[in-house]
Amino acid sequence: MTLPPQPHTQRPPVTVGHDVLHSAVTAFFASYGIPQPRARTAATALCHGDLTGLDSHGVFNLGRLYRPLLESGRADPSAEPAAVTDLGACVVLDSRRALGLWAAAEAMDLAVDRARLYGIGLVSVRGATHFGCAGFHTARAADRGMIGVLAGNCGGQRIARPPDGALAMLGTNPLSVAAPALDGHPFVLDMSTTVVPTGRIRTAAGRGTPVPEGWLVDAAGAPCTDPRAFDRGEAYLRWLGGAPETGAYKGFGLGLVVEVLSALLPGAAVGPAPEALQGDGRPHGSDDDIGCFVLAVAPEKLRPDGDFAGAARALFGTLLACPPLHEDRPVRYPGWWEAEQALRRRREGIPLPAPLHDELVALGVLAPVGGAVR
Repeated sequence: MTLPPQPHTQRPPVTVGHDVLHSAVTAFFASYGIPQPRARTAATALCHGDLTGLDSHGVFNLGRLYRPLLESGRADPSAEPAAVTDLGACVVLDSRRALGLWAAAEAMDLAVDRARLYGIGLVSVRGATHFGCAGFHTARAADRGMIGVLAGNCGGQRIARPPDGALAMLGTNPLSVAAPALDGHPFVLDMSTTVVPTGRIRTAAGRGTPVPEGWLVDAAGAPCTDPRAFDRGEAYLRWLGGAPETGAYKGFGLGLVVEVLSALLPGAAVGPAPEALQGDGRPHGSDDDIGCFVLAVAPEKLRPDGDFAGAARALFGTLLACPPLHEDRPVRYPGWWEAEQALRRRREGIPLPAPLHDELVALGVLAPVGGAVR
């Protein structure tokens, strides 16, 4: 199943200053009753996607995902997460349907606070909602000299099938690890356990461009390059590794690791629940009651006589010094290019696709000309 070539009718992107976009998104979230400091954190988390080039997790999702969450009541703007269990270094937190963009950030901050005391801080979260870029939250730990880990399932949403399975059982189940590296360029691994997250498929569908072969398969397992087939329920994301014979069980296994750590541990919704067996083969379920595994590790507590920051600089500096195969493609580590993109877009502005800019104008987030705050 392939997507036929599309005529070139795209308009040029509209460049909006990061501060302008951030203020506009903050005001949008505040208009739903989210307290101003948390609205700012939510806006920072959402705009992080646009700032770092992860556009599929940026303001592209404002009208498509977060507005319906707030208007339907699936996310509670006035929610106050509460500790169910507090063992000092370990906390079980009920997020109570708080907007995940700020709630996941606060969960990581709590983990960091506990790590300062105990060496590690584990916050196990249930009742969460979509939290945006996992790397935004783990980088909060790296910025404080710690190692941050976040694994999150997709609640009861089922969009990916087990290898050789006929029913959708799991979500994309993202995983992120961040750590200090070189100044201004932390190591940030932020990945779905499927080949790509759903946002990459949907941004391609919005552009009318095919996706690379290997991202999607149809119901029979044949390659599919039409991104619109995904939301029609006619195509499925592949796991990291591709087919079983090329390593799909590694991606699938990582997805299950995320499910165990993030959902089974705190008692959040799981994808492979008995009702999953009632599916018709198409994606089904909803991403309510998401679970998160949030961990911070304080290296100075665990190796007080060692220079963790210096050792990290040496490790990642050595990687950057590796001779490249191609001069125009230097060796870099996860998080480096995102940090470079963020520096550039803070300076030059964020290019929003024209249809997305139109959508934000229609939502009242941006003004028609110049991207001014509403």
